[in-house]
Amino acid sequence: MNEIIAGIRIPDSKMAREATQLVRDTEPDLLYHHSRRVFLFGALAGERKQLKYDAELLYIGAMFHDMGLVDAYSSAHDRFEVDGANAARDFLLGYGIGEGEIEQVWDAIALHTTPGIPQYKKPVVALVTAGVEMDVLGLAYDEFTADQRRLVVAAHPREANFKEGIIDAFAQGTIKKPETTFGNVKADVLALKDPNYKRLNFCSIILGSAWSDGPHDHSTCRHPAHQHA
Repeated sequence: MNEIIAGIRIPDSKMAREATQLVRDTEPDLLYHHSRRVFLFGALAGERKQLKYDAELLYIGAMFHDMGLVDAYSSAHDRFEVDGANAARDFLLGYGIGEGEIEQVWDAIALHTTPGIPQYKKPVVALVTAGVEMDVLGLAYDEFTADQRRLVVAAHPREANFKEGIIDAFAQGTIKKPETTFGNVKADVLALKDPNYKRLNFCSIILGSAWSDGPHDHSTCRHPAHQHA
């Protein structure tokens, strides 16, 4: 089936179809439709920027980028981005995809909540983040035409409360392992949604480490990283 949305052809290989079905069966509607929009907006950004990218790899990256938020793919201690990246890697290995291509998809998912880096990586990495930033944050909103936005949302609707819903999904996927939000944007999510959440502070960790750097080291708070986050 050659499905075209806003001028973007949805990959239709066996691998892409099975990825679609897996995500559809695993994620709630909100995350599934969000992931499809991420692919479409990422691909549209790639076309606009005249980047050469592998549409199938971009599709896998987009479809798996939030899989780490759901219980079936959530580890006890890794960041949800890493869980999603690992799930995509395991999926791609089943189709004989090469190490270099898998690395692109892994990086695309693992880095999609780390602003300032993905745009300097390979196009697949950059475009997954571009799609996420457009759909969640509205970044570069006006660089997409009104028709492009309309057609994407017509095919994969945004819920009336999508903004609140996606924040809730982020919170549910990270609230059991709050330490994984240290140094990334999901710390803001738990600060909003979990009244018991306490941010780790990078400077406090440095100053409270076990190192003693001489007579003027008056640090008294040892190992804050081991405290409840």
